[in-house]
Amino acid sequence: MANTGYHLNQPYTNKPLPQISPQMQQQNYQYQPQQQQYQPQQQNIQYQHQQQQQPPYQQYNHQGAYKQGSPREQQYQQQQYQQYQNVVQQQQQHHTRQANAAVQSSLKDWFDAVDTDHSGNLSCEELQRALMNGDWTPFNVETVRLMMNMFDRDNDGTISFNEFIGLWNYIEKWKACFQTYDLDGSGTIDASELQKALRGFGYNLSESIVSLIVTKYDVRGRGDISFDNFVQSCVTVQTLTDAFRRIDVAGTGVVTMTYEQFLGLVINNR
Repeated sequence: MANTGYHLNQPYTNKPLPQISPQMQQQNYQYQPQQQQYQPQQQNIQYQHQQQQQPPYQQYNHQGAYKQGSPREQQYQQQQYQQYQNVVQQQQQHHTRQANAAVQSSLKDWFDAVDTDHSGNLSCEELQRALMNGDWTPFNVETVRLMMNMFDRDNDGTISFNEFIGLWNYIEKWKACFQTYDLDGSGTIDASELQKALRGFGYNLSESIVSLIVTKYDVRGRGDISFDNFVQSCVTVQTLTDAFRRIDVAGTGVVTMTYEQFLGLVINNR
């Protein structure tokens, strides 16, 4: 019989998922927009009015021009996000301070684009529009709340730009992980790929449990899970395993607990 890698006496190991580094939690980036010198032009006033153009993010934030969820808003959101991704790709092979500054400046433009109330912070709703899957669908709200809980250091219920940088870097680490296990390049993770991913993280789960996880997070009913649900499912497995490990002092994968202990474990990790 072939070795499946699943051992009842070793249900989990200590291999970590993508972790939040201290650098992610202690970003101190100061954004300094470029100043443009004013150059008076002697032109007809009516002509100036016709030629005047607002920056794209101001048009996006204008309630009369772009309503939330409208096709125009979605189209601009995709363009702005793609612009950021293009800058990142151009700078990937140039790890210099100037290159990093260019990436962060582009990320600041993206942050401003989704900060529709100009508060300088992202609410849960605004953060949801900032985080996208590969098919341009926004993250589900549960994953967004999970990210906010991880990176909202001052507990004000919003994400500042410095916090957003750390959150974004964390998401990028997850994207690299996702692409590693998306073996067919479909942009989603099926049960077989998820089982390989979880075993790579050190969780030796049976096919039946992995299928249950896919069913739980397969919001589209296609038999696979998108990137945001992949992150949520893996973090959930890690959180529950850590809680279980505190009871499983012998590391056997088998514990005896009371009904209230079980309720406490589930409630504390929801």
